[in-house]
Amino acid sequence: MNKIIEHRSNIAFIFQYGFINTCLKSLVTETFGEDAWEALRAQAGVQETFMTFHVYDDAITLRLVHAASEMLNLSAEAVLKLFGGYFFTFCKVSGYDRMLQTLGGSLSEFIENLDALHSYLALSYQEMRAPSFRVEKREDGEMWLHYYSDRRGLCHIVPGIIQAVAKDFFDTEVEMEILNQSEESTEKMEHVVFLVVQKKVSQRCKERPETTVRSKEKVLDKEDIERYFHKMKEKYLTLSRHSVKRKHWDLLRSVVRFDQGNLQSSFEPIYPERLWMDTKAFCNAFPFHIVFDEKLKVKQAGVNIQKHVPGLLQTGEVGVDEYFTITHPAVPFTISSIRKFINSQFVLEARREMMPKSWRTQPMLKLRGQMLWMGAIQCMIYLCSPQLRCLQELEERKMHIADIAQHDTTRDLILLNQQRLAEIELSNQLERKKEELRILSKNLEVEKKKTEVLLYAMLPEHVANQLKEGKRVEAGDFKECTILFSDVVTFTNICAACEPIQIVHMLNSMYSRFDRITTVHGVYKVETIGDAYMVVGGVPIPVTSHAERVANFALGMRMAARSVKNPITGDSIQIRVGIHSGPVLAGVVGDKMPRYCLFGDTVNTASRMESHGVPGKIHLSPTANRALQNKGFEIVERGEITVKGKGDMITYFLVQNLRATEDDIMGRPPKGDGGDRNNGGSKELSEQNEQSSEDQDHRPAIIMQYADSEQTSNPSDREINRSEHNKCPESAAVSRGDKGEESRLDLNNKEPLGKHNGKTMRMCLLLNWST
Repeated sequence: MNKIIEHRSNIAFIFQYGFINTCLKSLVTETFGEDAWEALRAQAGVQETFMTFHVYDDAITLRLVHAASEMLNLSAEAVLKLFGGYFFTFCKVSGYDRMLQTLGGSLSEFIENLDALHSYLALSYQEMRAPSFRVEKREDGEMWLHYYSDRRGLCHIVPGIIQAVAKDFFDTEVEMEILNQSEESTEKMEHVVFLVVQKKVSQRCKERPETTVRSKEKVLDKEDIERYFHKMKEKYLTLSRHSVKRKHWDLLRSVVRFDQGNLQSSFEPIYPERLWMDTKAFCNAFPFHIVFDEKLKVKQAGVNIQKHVPGLLQTGEVGVDEYFTITHPAVPFTISSIRKFINSQFVLEARREMMPKSWRTQPMLKLRGQMLWMGAIQCMIYLCSPQLRCLQELEERKMHIADIAQHDTTRDLILLNQQRLAEIELSNQLERKKEELRILSKNLEVEKKKTEVLLYAMLPEHVANQLKEGKRVEAGDFKECTILFSDVVTFTNICAACEPIQIVHMLNSMYSRFDRITTVHGVYKVETIGDAYMVVGGVPIPVTSHAERVANFALGMRMAARSVKNPITGDSIQIRVGIHSGPVLAGVVGDKMPRYCLFGDTVNTASRMESHGVPGKIHLSPTANRALQNKGFEIVERGEITVKGKGDMITYFLVQNLRATEDDIMGRPPKGDGGDRNNGGSKELSEQNEQSSEDQDHRPAIIMQYADSEQTSNPSDREINRSEHNKCPESAAVSRGDKGEESRLDLNNKEPLGKHNGKTMRMCLLLNWST
């Protein structure tokens, strides 16, 4: 039953209920996709979902229409018209086209009975503010459609719906144009007059089940016609005499039409010469009715109207407008206005000031029914029933089921609607729970992504995914890779002379810059221990350009270190860098805090290159030098040195990259045509360029392209959004240095950074540094 209510609400123009906005969302997603809806929703500034039975402001619908108009480069009128056509299509594919088709046998009848559908839906949708429709047939054959609504700006939906209905139900193509658009002064309602023209009628007629057999009959020849006529004449002679005198040919004509099987089209009603019902019986049989004349003077009323509206007939001739107001349709209480809407259902509400004082605190009686003009006596009769939605409203008005006539279906509607309202409330609760679950699920997905970002920062993505699935991660043998180690020159002396928080600021500033550069060149950060920083190229994803990537990363480290200040002297810190290429074995060790570690002599040799290096220099082993030959790097020979555990080795210094600029290496956008483009090996920068570079180090990184860049394009190497990266977690402490710089410390992840006076210094894993 809820489903029926939802889809019926489409045709009822219930714009303030959430289903209309849901339908608009469905139109956008089906036609343009989910991304288009998200962009439209963001531009309009509305929520993601809408609840069917929740009441929303019309401004939300108008904002969505305005945003759609801008995005699609269409006028708001065109968007509303498209929307109206989609309404009808949605109802048709949902299986309710036959229900709607029963509203009328023609387009004009369909429109005239829309108000009756609105009146019925008002039983379930109490907040519904439905429009009113009136059809005016002109002498020249044109049809004028009068549209009344207290909600402005939505009239352009009407042509979309009417045209879709005419084409599908009545095989008629309709053109509509606005003849007049004004405001009714009495109720401040928008009044729009549409000219409705039938442009084309399809030659194909829809066959109804009862006409199928007749349409297949063969055309009768002359002899068949005579035989058929003789048969009808015999039937006429056997008929009994009727009490009402009719002409001979009228009776014969009715017999012929009756045998043709089309009883409805040939039916002619028979009226008695007098009404066989006395006044008292009529007032009891129809307890809710009012008869009033052209001057609105009450002439007659049903017994129960007299009961619940005291004084209506006891004070002589009174005006019906003195005791009642018309709430729907919104028209003046005059005979001429009522006759214009004679095909609409009228809702009248008793005036509170005319009720006894003891009744004025309770809800007023509302009547819903039909107006009939009796031209012979120049009076209007209002046949009605109490407008009640549920048993609670019946009790509030001090009424009982017995007050409603037994032939009045209002008795059944109240009982059925009581159950339906309970189902609607249950459906509403389910929608609210569904929306709560959707929000929780969305928040859970956000938290899950945060967790994945942290996990992928500790382990390679494919390794982390295997661990999440509970699988055993096998160690991998990599034939070729390049490993880099670096440390801060005189770090022990700096630690001895500074407060621990100053060391934290310095390392955080340096590591934040280094981490950003790993993204630029697609190298994997293995670990940091104290001031030692270790990265590897070609692991865990093998690439042929591993040596180039690590070499460029080393040049970037040296450039970035110039922006990090020594807390003692205030000068830029110096780092030593060592690089070696060779085979390694890589795998995950540990269960409680698993780490992705590298094993093999290549690791030891790379560490020796760092420890035997020179401050401010990038020290290369012979294998690293061979891997970088003919790659566009400037390399100078250091000479033969004695390496602990390795003996004598001829090593080299990496100076610069002759093919890449500093901006390329640092992953910064170019400074422009007028900006200086310094090579990677340049050793002199002006203070202005240095400050600009420092600012750009905190922007999202621009990935440097290599010949095998596609091999490393996986999510584990992506740049973390800086806005999210700058958020301080709940378990974090924020402190400031001497110069106002801010550090954020995660108190849940502590690692030893070094020793001071024989005691291990336990510092926090640094999440971010900002100035």
